[in-house]
Amino acid sequence: MKIVIGSDHAGVQLKDGIIKLVQSLGHEVTDVGCHSTESVDYSDYAIEVCNKVAAGTADRGILLCGTGIGMTIAANKISGIRCALVHDLFSAQMTRQHNDSNVLAMGERIVGPGLAESIVKVWLETEFSNGERHVNRIHKVMELED
Repeated sequence: MKIVIGSDHAGVQLKDGIIKLVQSLGHEVTDVGCHSTESVDYSDYAIEVCNKVAAGTADRGILLCGTGIGMTIAANKISGIRCALVHDLFSAQMTRQHNDSNVLAMGERIVGPGLAESIVKVWLETEFSNGERHVNRIHKVMELED
């Protein structure tokens, strides 16, 4: 898969480890920044990641900031994006199986590197169930964009 990843200054330290993990799992990674701990606007990176996912130039996206909250809010404003804020393994699995999330958001100040890497691994490896009830629910939510 092609994975695009972005962070603000509060998620940049977590990002490097996530990139290495994703690459070790055999995926192609595009890092859109940021690349320092100097303060930046999280929304700029959420928009860039999500535009790539929505356009189909990336299969999925990963967003990192201090809490993951701002990234999630910004991401879900982009048509076609189903971004899930995840800080545990069960949610990582369910957001793929039931919601077919295409963007994952996490907070560096909430999860440590070990848990974050486990979350990403579960999220990348879990397939959407394609269950009829889940497909119908996703369509209803996506119709809200129209």
